[in-house]
Amino acid sequence: MYALERPALGIYEKALPRDTDWHEKLTLAAAAGYEFVELSIDETDRRLARLDWSASERAALRDAVAVTGATRERALTMMKQAIELAVDLGVRTIQVAGYDVYYDPGNVTTRRNFVEGVRRAVGWAAKAGVMLSVEIMDHPLINSIGRFLDLAERIRSPWFSVYPDIGNLSAWGNDIERELTRGIERITAIHLKDTKAVTGTFGGQFRDVPFGEGCVDFVACFRTLAKLEYTGPFVIEMWTERADDPMRAVRDAREWILEQMAAGGYALW
Repeated sequence: MYALERPALGIYEKALPRDTDWHEKLTLAAAAGYEFVELSIDETDRRLARLDWSASERAALRDAVAVTGATRERALTMMKQAIELAVDLGVRTIQVAGYDVYYDPGNVTTRRNFVEGVRRAVGWAAKAGVMLSVEIMDHPLINSIGRFLDLAERIRSPWFSVYPDIGNLSAWGNDIERELTRGIERITAIHLKDTKAVTGTFGGQFRDVPFGEGCVDFVACFRTLAKLEYTGPFVIEMWTERADDPMRAVRDAREWILEQMAAGGYALW
Protein backbone atom coordinates (compact mmCIF):
# COMPACT_ATOMS: atom_id res chain seq x y z
CA MET A 1 0.00 0.00 0.00
CA TYR A 2 1.32 3.43 -0.91
CA ALA A 3 1.79 6.10 1.76
CA LEU A 4 -1.12 8.52 1.67
CA GLU A 5 -0.12 12.17 1.57
CA ARG A 6 -0.58 13.91 4.91
CA PRO A 7 -3.64 16.20 5.19
CA ALA A 8 -3.39 19.69 6.67
CA LEU A 9 -2.66 19.71 10.42
CA GLY A 10 -4.09 22.51 12.56
CA ILE A 11 -4.00 23.47 16.23
CA TYR A 12 -6.86 24.44 18.58
CA GLU A 13 -6.78 28.10 19.58
CA LYS A 14 -6.79 27.27 23.32
CA ALA A 15 -3.49 25.44 22.97
CA LEU A 16 -1.70 28.71 22.11
CA PRO A 17 -0.62 31.47 24.53
CA ARG A 18 -3.80 33.18 25.74
CA ASP A 19 -2.70 36.81 25.94
CA THR A 20 -1.64 37.22 22.32
CA ASP A 21 -3.38 38.87 19.39
CA TRP A 22 -4.36 37.03 16.24
CA HIS A 23 -1.26 37.99 14.32
CA GLU A 24 0.89 36.59 17.11
CA LYS A 25 -1.21 33.41 17.46
CA LEU A 26 -1.05 32.68 13.74
CA THR A 27 2.66 33.47 13.57
CA LEU A 28 3.39 31.17 16.52
CA ALA A 29 1.28 28.38 15.04
CA ALA A 30 3.05 28.67 11.70
CA ALA A 31 6.46 28.70 13.38
CA ALA A 32 5.50 25.49 15.20
CA GLY A 33 4.67 23.87 11.87
CA TYR A 34 0.85 24.08 11.88
CA GLU A 35 -1.08 25.01 8.74
CA PHE A 36 -4.08 26.64 10.43
CA VAL A 37 -5.65 27.57 13.77
CA GLU A 38 -9.16 26.50 14.81
CA LEU A 39 -11.01 29.53 16.22
CA SER A 40 -13.10 29.02 19.37
CA ILE A 41 -16.41 30.65 20.30
CA ASP A 42 -17.41 29.38 23.75
CA GLU A 43 -19.58 30.58 26.66
CA THR A 44 -17.08 33.18 27.92
CA ASP A 45 -17.85 36.85 27.33
CA ARG A 46 -14.43 37.32 25.82
CA ARG A 47 -15.03 34.83 23.02
CA LEU A 48 -18.77 35.42 22.63
CA ALA A 49 -17.90 39.01 21.75
CA ARG A 50 -16.46 37.72 18.48
CA LEU A 51 -19.98 37.17 17.20
CA ASP A 52 -20.44 40.95 17.30
CA TRP A 53 -17.14 41.86 15.69
CA SER A 54 -17.32 44.89 13.49
CA ALA A 55 -16.45 44.73 9.81
CA SER A 56 -13.02 46.15 10.60
CA GLU A 57 -12.37 43.56 13.33
CA ARG A 58 -13.33 40.75 10.95
CA ALA A 59 -11.13 42.26 8.28
CA ALA A 60 -8.25 42.42 10.76
CA LEU A 61 -8.42 38.66 11.30
CA ARG A 62 -8.62 38.01 7.55
CA ASP A 63 -5.58 40.24 7.10
CA ALA A 64 -3.71 38.41 9.87
CA VAL A 65 -4.43 35.10 8.16
CA ALA A 66 -3.23 36.48 4.84
CA VAL A 67 -0.05 37.93 6.31
CA THR A 68 0.92 34.83 8.29
CA GLY A 69 -0.23 32.23 5.78
CA ALA A 70 -1.31 30.03 8.07
CA THR A 71 -20.57 29.25 17.26
CA ARG A 72 -33.52 29.32 22.98
CA GLU A 73 -33.64 32.42 20.99
CA ARG A 74 -30.26 33.59 22.14
CA ALA A 75 -28.74 30.32 20.93
CA LEU A 76 -30.40 30.66 17.53
CA THR A 77 -29.28 34.27 17.27
CA MET A 78 -25.74 33.19 18.09
CA MET A 79 -25.88 30.56 15.38
CA LYS A 80 -27.01 33.11 12.79
CA GLN A 81 -24.19 35.39 13.87
CA ALA A 82 -21.69 32.53 13.72
CA ILE A 83 -22.74 31.76 10.13
CA GLU A 84 -22.43 35.42 9.18
CA LEU A 85 -19.00 35.52 10.80
CA ALA A 86 -17.96 32.39 8.91
CA VAL A 87 -19.04 33.92 5.61
CA ASP A 88 -17.16 37.15 6.30
CA LEU A 89 -13.99 35.30 7.36
CA GLY A 90 -14.12 32.77 4.54
CA VAL A 91 -14.58 29.90 7.03
CA ARG A 92 -16.05 26.84 5.32
CA THR A 93 -17.06 24.71 8.32
CA ILE A 94 -18.74 25.51 11.64
CA GLN A 95 -18.28 22.81 14.27
CA VAL A 96 -21.28 22.40 16.58
CA ALA A 97 -21.06 20.62 19.93
CA GLY A 98 -23.16 17.45 19.91
CA TYR A 99 -25.15 17.90 23.11
CA ASP A 100 -28.51 19.41 24.01
CA VAL A 101 -27.52 20.85 27.40
CA TYR A 102 -24.19 20.75 29.20
CA TYR A 103 -24.53 22.16 32.71
CA ASP A 104 -28.03 20.82 33.42
CA PRO A 105 -29.69 17.39 33.08
CA GLY A 106 -31.18 16.67 29.67
CA ASN A 107 -34.68 15.39 29.00
CA VAL A 108 -37.12 14.73 26.17
CA THR A 109 -37.75 18.45 25.73
CA THR A 110 -34.09 19.46 25.56
CA ARG A 111 -33.39 16.72 23.05
CA ARG A 112 -36.35 17.78 20.91
CA ASN A 113 -35.22 21.40 21.06
CA PHE A 114 -31.70 20.36 20.08
CA VAL A 115 -32.91 18.55 16.97
CA GLU A 116 -35.14 21.44 15.94
CA GLY A 117 -32.39 23.98 16.58
CA VAL A 118 -29.90 22.02 14.51
CA ARG A 119 -32.48 21.62 11.74
CA ARG A 120 -32.97 25.39 11.54
CA ALA A 121 -29.24 26.04 11.73
CA VAL A 122 -28.54 23.61 8.89
CA GLY A 123 -31.03 25.52 6.74
CA TRP A 124 -29.27 28.81 7.45
CA ALA A 125 -25.86 27.27 6.85
CA ALA A 126 -26.97 25.76 3.54
CA LYS A 127 -28.27 29.12 2.37
CA ALA A 128 -24.89 30.67 3.18
CA GLY A 129 -22.90 27.81 1.62
CA VAL A 130 -21.30 26.91 4.96
CA MET A 131 -20.96 23.34 6.29
CA LEU A 132 -22.45 22.64 9.72
CA SER A 133 -20.50 19.80 11.34
CA VAL A 134 -21.48 18.08 14.61
CA GLU A 135 -18.62 17.05 16.89
CA ILE A 136 -18.64 13.66 18.59
CA MET A 137 -18.61 14.70 22.21
CA ASP A 138 -17.75 13.86 25.83
CA HIS A 139 -21.53 13.64 26.31
CA PRO A 140 -23.74 10.59 25.72
CA LEU A 141 -26.23 12.34 23.40
CA ILE A 142 -23.93 12.08 20.37
CA ASN A 143 -20.95 9.99 21.44
CA SER A 144 -20.55 7.99 18.23
CA ILE A 145 -20.70 8.52 14.48
CA GLY A 146 -23.58 6.06 14.47
CA ARG A 147 -25.62 8.44 16.65
CA PHE A 148 -24.79 11.31 14.31
CA LEU A 149 -25.96 9.25 11.35
CA ASP A 150 -29.25 8.61 13.16
CA LEU A 151 -29.64 12.38 13.50
CA ALA A 152 -28.66 12.90 9.87
CA GLU A 153 -31.55 10.65 8.84
CA ARG A 154 -33.84 13.25 10.40
CA ILE A 155 -31.95 16.27 9.06
CA ARG A 156 -31.14 15.42 5.48
CA SER A 157 -28.82 17.94 3.90
CA PRO A 158 -25.48 17.90 2.08
CA TRP A 159 -24.52 20.83 4.33
CA PHE A 160 -24.80 18.70 7.49
CA SER A 161 -21.75 16.63 8.40
CA VAL A 162 -19.81 15.09 11.27
CA TYR A 163 -16.62 16.20 13.04
CA PRO A 164 -15.25 13.13 14.88
CA ASP A 165 -13.06 13.56 17.92
CA ILE A 166 -10.81 10.50 18.00
CA GLY A 167 -10.35 10.83 21.75
CA ASN A 168 -14.06 11.03 22.52
CA LEU A 169 -14.86 8.15 20.19
CA SER A 170 -12.23 6.01 21.91
CA ALA A 171 -13.19 6.94 25.47
CA TRP A 172 -16.77 5.77 24.91
CA GLY A 173 -15.53 2.35 23.79
CA ASN A 174 -16.59 2.62 20.16
CA ASP A 175 -15.24 0.32 17.46
CA ILE A 176 -13.12 3.02 15.84
CA GLU A 177 -12.54 1.30 12.51
CA ARG A 178 -16.26 0.59 12.12
CA GLU A 179 -17.23 4.12 13.15
CA LEU A 180 -14.84 5.86 10.78
CA THR A 181 -15.78 3.54 7.94
CA ARG A 182 -19.50 4.18 8.47
CA GLY A 183 -19.02 7.93 8.51
CA ILE A 184 -16.21 8.55 6.04
CA GLU A 185 -18.44 10.19 3.43
CA ARG A 186 -19.74 12.69 6.01
CA ILE A 187 -16.49 13.60 7.81
CA THR A 188 -15.32 17.20 7.28
CA ALA A 189 -12.52 17.36 9.88
CA ILE A 190 -11.12 15.36 12.80
CA HIS A 191 -10.03 16.36 16.29
CA LEU A 192 -6.93 14.66 17.68
CA LYS A 193 -6.50 14.29 21.45
CA ASP A 194 -5.89 11.50 23.93
CA THR A 195 -8.46 10.47 26.55
CA LYS A 196 -9.04 7.94 29.32
CA ALA A 197 -11.87 5.47 28.86
CA VAL A 198 -15.28 5.58 30.50
CA THR A 199 -15.87 2.55 32.74
CA GLY A 200 -18.53 1.39 35.16
CA THR A 201 -16.76 3.20 37.99
CA PHE A 202 -15.02 6.05 36.15
CA GLY A 203 -16.60 8.79 34.07
CA GLY A 204 -13.62 9.05 31.74
CA GLN A 205 -11.17 11.89 31.21
CA PHE A 206 -11.81 13.84 28.04
CA ARG A 207 -9.18 16.58 28.16
CA ASP A 208 -5.67 17.30 29.39
CA VAL A 209 -4.49 13.71 28.90
CA PRO A 210 -0.90 13.79 27.53
CA PHE A 211 -0.53 12.13 24.14
CA GLY A 212 0.42 8.49 24.56
CA GLU A 213 -0.94 8.22 28.11
CA GLY A 214 -4.58 7.55 27.27
CA CYS A 215 -6.70 4.93 25.57
CA VAL A 216 -6.45 6.13 21.95
CA ASP A 217 -4.65 3.84 19.50
CA PHE A 218 -3.51 6.60 17.17
CA VAL A 219 -1.60 4.38 14.75
CA ALA A 220 -4.66 2.17 14.26
CA CYS A 221 -6.86 5.26 13.77
CA PHE A 222 -4.52 6.70 11.15
CA ARG A 223 -4.16 3.31 9.49
CA THR A 224 -7.95 3.14 9.11
CA LEU A 225 -8.16 6.71 7.82
CA ALA A 226 -5.33 6.11 5.36
CA LYS A 227 -7.09 2.99 4.09
CA LEU A 228 -10.25 5.09 3.65
CA GLU A 229 -8.13 7.71 1.84
CA TYR A 230 -9.18 10.49 4.19
CA THR A 231 -7.39 13.72 3.24
CA GLY A 232 -9.47 16.26 5.14
CA PRO A 233 -7.99 18.41 7.90
CA PHE A 234 -6.91 17.25 11.34
CA VAL A 235 -6.90 19.56 14.39
CA ILE A 236 -4.83 18.82 17.49
CA GLU A 237 -7.05 19.79 20.42
CA MET A 238 -5.14 20.98 23.49
CA TRP A 239 -5.74 23.38 26.40
CA THR A 240 -2.22 24.64 27.00
CA GLU A 241 -2.78 28.39 26.56
CA ARG A 242 -1.87 28.97 30.24
CA ALA A 243 1.00 26.47 30.34
CA ASP A 244 4.51 27.62 31.29
CA ASP A 245 5.65 27.03 27.70
CA PRO A 246 2.64 26.61 25.36
CA MET A 247 4.75 26.68 22.21
CA ARG A 248 6.98 23.83 23.34
CA ALA A 249 3.82 21.84 24.11
CA VAL A 250 2.31 22.39 20.65
CA ARG A 251 5.60 21.67 18.89
CA ASP A 252 6.06 18.43 20.82
CA ALA A 253 2.45 17.43 20.12
CA ARG A 254 2.88 18.03 16.40
CA GLU A 255 6.00 15.89 16.22
CA TRP A 256 4.37 13.09 18.20
CA ILE A 257 1.26 13.11 16.01
CA LEU A 258 3.30 13.16 12.79
CA GLU A 259 5.14 10.04 13.96
CA GLN A 260 1.83 8.27 14.55
CA MET A 261 0.51 9.42 11.17
CA ALA A 262 3.57 8.10 9.39
CA ALA A 263 3.26 4.76 11.18
CA GLY A 264 -0.37 4.67 10.09
CA GLY A 265 0.38 5.17 6.40
CA TYR A 266 0.44 8.93 5.83
CA ALA A 267 3.43 10.50 4.07
CA LEU A 268 5.03 13.44 5.87
CA TRP A 269 5.84 15.66 2.89
